[in-house]
Amino acid sequence: MKIARINDAKVKETYALVSEDGRSLVTRQDIQEQTGIPVPPSIKDFMFKGWVDEVRQHKDHLQFKTKLSGVELLAPIPNPPKIVCLAFNYYDHARDAGLTPSDEPVIFMKPRTALNTPSRDVICPSFVTRLDYEAELAVIIGKQTKKISEENALDCVFGYMVFHDVSARDIQFKDKQFTRGKGIDTFAPCGPWITTKDEIPDPQKLQITTKVNDEIRQNSSSSNMVISIKRIISALSQTMTLEAGDIISTGTPAGVAMSMKEPRYLKHGDIVEITIERLGTIRNKIVFQ
Repeated sequence: MKIARINDAKVKETYALVSEDGRSLVTRQDIQEQTGIPVPPSIKDFMFKGWVDEVRQHKDHLQFKTKLSGVELLAPIPNPPKIVCLAFNYYDHARDAGLTPSDEPVIFMKPRTALNTPSRDVICPSFVTRLDYEAELAVIIGKQTKKISEENALDCVFGYMVFHDVSARDIQFKDKQFTRGKGIDTFAPCGPWITTKDEIPDPQKLQITTKVNDEIRQNSSSSNMVISIKRIISALSQTMTLEAGDIISTGTPAGVAMSMKEPRYLKHGDIVEITIERLGTIRNKIVFQ
């Protein structure tokens, strides 16, 4: 199932299921009318308290009546407990940066105020001089998890989505840590929806592509991760409690601007489009102000 959080002109913020072709929706209200299931108002309750499994039994009979083009897609998870991001978790990206990848997750946190929709502008402060893009595969945790084994780690996954770890490299390099340069408001576009894990048999075999103004900049696969998703989850859970709704963004592959011989950082008006196989596409304009 593909689950989207949307702004609908009729009922304002709500959630919906997305059709297989990604062109139409069945909204929460329509789910209730078509199935008789009293699904909750909160998308987090719907996803993490058993309602998805109940609705899934009726999925083949749902009528997707609302056009996707008629609503605004929002960041799928409102107010996630944590946004945990990995650094240098792709062999090719670490190589381009002249680093040896760590065999343990090197992490930083993004504030939830950085979240952005799949299509709204990324607003960058005018004093930033080196703005970079990072396409990432994000994991959504589905239940509270602590000290889980690598073998069982994927049991706590709810689903996956596209995540853009926008990065102000000049701030990052000056601070010598990542939080301020990556935590600016709007610096985490994500979505376009959450794809439940049953639709992704192997999250380590997904193509990842970034285009800037239609030019391909990143073209890789999640198979190139240094630390696999199940290892990431297990390792993190040894030191922190993972909670339903946590976002774990698993690092970016090669092709970012800072690794180029002549770096081509993002400029005002650039369009960044990130696609991950089977998960969809997000597209955001860069605006300096």
